[in-house]
Amino acid sequence: MLELGYLLIKMPLAYALLYAYEKIHSKEIFKYLFYILITITAVLGHRFLTHFIIYPYIYGVTETLEGKQVSGFMNGYVAFNSFMDLIFMVGLIFGVEITRQKNVLKEQMSQLKSEKLDQELTMLKAQINPHFLFNTLNNIYGMALKKADETPDVILQLSKVMRYNIYEAAEKTISIAKDIENIRDYIQIQKIRHHDLTLNFTENMDDPSQEISPMILIQFVENAFKHGASESLGNTFITIDIQLKKGILTYSIENSKEEKPHAHSTKIGLKNIRRQLELLYPQHILSVEDKVDRYIVTLTIDFHDTRTL
Repeated sequence: MLELGYLLIKMPLAYALLYAYEKIHSKEIFKYLFYILITITAVLGHRFLTHFIIYPYIYGVTETLEGKQVSGFMNGYVAFNSFMDLIFMVGLIFGVEITRQKNVLKEQMSQLKSEKLDQELTMLKAQINPHFLFNTLNNIYGMALKKADETPDVILQLSKVMRYNIYEAAEKTISIAKDIENIRDYIQIQKIRHHDLTLNFTENMDDPSQEISPMILIQFVENAFKHGASESLGNTFITIDIQLKKGILTYSIENSKEEKPHAHSTKIGLKNIRRQLELLYPQHILSVEDKVDRYIVTLTIDFHDTRTL
């Protein structure tokens, strides 16, 4: 009963000090004076409750010092005991509250970091989509100048691909089967223009429903056409191999290139996709080999190690 009664003093003291600690932003000296005033008030309240209420009315006895000398309302010994009793409870409550606040702050920081990464991914995709459209429209423009009969078919294929870019690419993840279907549609557009291209596409997946971030794999195919087939004058080739086994993706693309590529070649798509891979699959392995007559890109992603945004 004694300790229960003391809580009437200890709890308000602890939360009064917490309030002062968080809300009062005056000069340090005034803040410390306020702390001292609260503590003195709490000690006096503690002594009043103990000496005049708990002992005489609850216990029905007179308060004594160690069961011998009758205790007065206030002296150095009882004041010190009351102070230490209160400080222990205040320290305990402070510790619990500060730990709670740190956990809340940690959660908020984690959420802000996740939102920031999500915004960066959205920005990267916004850069990639116009880049893809620019390259494809350039292809159609070249065909239109030649008045190629296949131009309407290419436009229809482009409509299908752009539908994917607008709707599917807006999702955080899609099935790898859908992503590969989009790659095949893109290749159909390019094959109509590159008649002499030798293209080999192989895939072997044990789980077509495996989720992957959209617009990653196709960027390497786009670069293979942009910096390979579109710049090569002789016989050109692109070899694509996709293997998915037990949650591990091995994706490789090999394409021919001119020994002296055009000076205006740009790789903004590859730069952006590197950043996406860093954000989404931090343990990925990306190898880009620039040989005399070909590019070889190999990407390995362990889907068991995927960062959630």
